[in-house]
Amino acid sequence: MDLVTHAFRFLSSVGDWMKGASEVVKGLAVLLACLSFTATAQSQTSQANTAWPKQPIRIVVTFTPGGAPDILARVLAESWQQSLGVPVLVENRPGYGGNIGADLVAKSEPDGYTLLIGTVGIHAINGALYDKMSFHPVNDFTPISFLASTPNVLVVNKKLGVHNLHELIEMAKAKPNELTFGSSGVGTSLHMSGELFKEMTGVQIRHIPYKGRAQSLPDLISGRISMLFDNLSSSLPLIKAGEVQALAVTTLKRSPAAPEIPTMAEQGLPGFEATSWFSLMAPANLPPALQKRLNTLTRQTLNQPKVKQKLLASGLDPAPGSPQELSRLIQSETNKWGRVVYKSGAKLE
Repeated sequence: MDLVTHAFRFLSSVGDWMKGASEVVKGLAVLLACLSFTATAQSQTSQANTAWPKQPIRIVVTFTPGGAPDILARVLAESWQQSLGVPVLVENRPGYGGNIGADLVAKSEPDGYTLLIGTVGIHAINGALYDKMSFHPVNDFTPISFLASTPNVLVVNKKLGVHNLHELIEMAKAKPNELTFGSSGVGTSLHMSGELFKEMTGVQIRHIPYKGRAQSLPDLISGRISMLFDNLSSSLPLIKAGEVQALAVTTLKRSPAAPEIPTMAEQGLPGFEATSWFSLMAPANLPPALQKRLNTLTRQTLNQPKVKQKLLASGLDPAPGSPQELSRLIQSETNKWGRVVYKSGAKLE
């Protein structure tokens, strides 16, 4: 073998070694980059946990003061203000079945400082009801936790002269389109309760939407509307005071807060179920660390014995859970109420 051949083989082996070394160097570079990214993410997560909150937090309620969403928001605000040491403000933004307030939150920064009391109407009904929406009821929000549910209750003006569901149905059939039912807004679970009632009984009653209970209940008491579907938690004080007549709750079982009020199912409408539920939502893309922090705070607040007792006495059943559980509920309720909206023929711009 001549000298040139030896030199060629030597150089080839050196080239192979250098090629292998290059691959090793590349691998080490990728590994270091991954470690750096992980360390940065962990640092950001740690900062999100320790830095928040540094300024006031606002909880947006999409209905007027006094109703179930408002009650829940103020319970959270009072507890968090004490534990976090920053102001927690409740901001009422009623209108368009909750869409005005929801749009505000959907377009806010996902920094944990603007939150929403979500409702079945906003996240499971309005998508089917409105032709155009300025936000997506699911994709534009980060789920935090289920808060509570409450039965809806059918209450009537005392002068109407009916004492049970059967008498009301007979009157409505004898006077098509003469009786009216109110709700706290188009697309709310209260509106859909009325539509489900019409579908299952075949009666023709006119829907009168309001911006909230603050306007609807006085009109019911005065007789301007015949009946009202309302959250039990909102109407319960007036029911107990004898100012309105409660005919039925819309859940499959009677409410512990008012066990004397029978269900729709008990009075000839088997399977009738319409529950108002409420959740805590944030804008989409909320950092996971803040999502977890807010979920923990919510659970801690609603699991306090005094808070639970207060809410149960108001007709609200608190049941905080995981963001994943809330997402599954929204999907299920979207399917259910989408069918009701379709059958009712209701559609809004």
